[in-house]
Amino acid sequence: MRHRHAVQLRWSDPDVYGHVNHARALSLLEDARLAMGAGHEGGVAPPIILARLEVDYRRQLLYRAGESVDVDSWVTRLGGSSVTVRQDLHQDGEVAISVVAVLVHVADDASRPMTAAERAHWTTFSEDAAG
Repeated sequence: MRHRHAVQLRWSDPDVYGHVNHARALSLLEDARLAMGAGHEGGVAPPIILARLEVDYRRQLLYRAGESVDVDSWVTRLGGSSVTVRQDLHQDGEVAISVVAVLVHVADDASRPMTAAERAHWTTFSEDAAG
């Protein structure tokens, strides 16, 4: 099942050309990843770090005051301590930005294995879980 999260475009997002600045766009995708992870027991995501990020800018992301854009996120791989998440940010019914993010669970500044509850949480967002 894919996780869908609406993110609000902010007045500080655009560049001088009216496009959402690329660094600001990445923070919108981060917001969606945090919302996806917050479904763990207790509503708090476990300590994770972003280990890798691949970004494809597919079209211009335009700033429009008051507009929200949708981010679809899903798990493509579960490792022992890592989870790979694919995300598509949509505007006007088209994918504007696609990312692949590798997140690593950590404790005491080192990676650690996922717990059974964490693995179960991330598995709900696997494309395989959707059937």
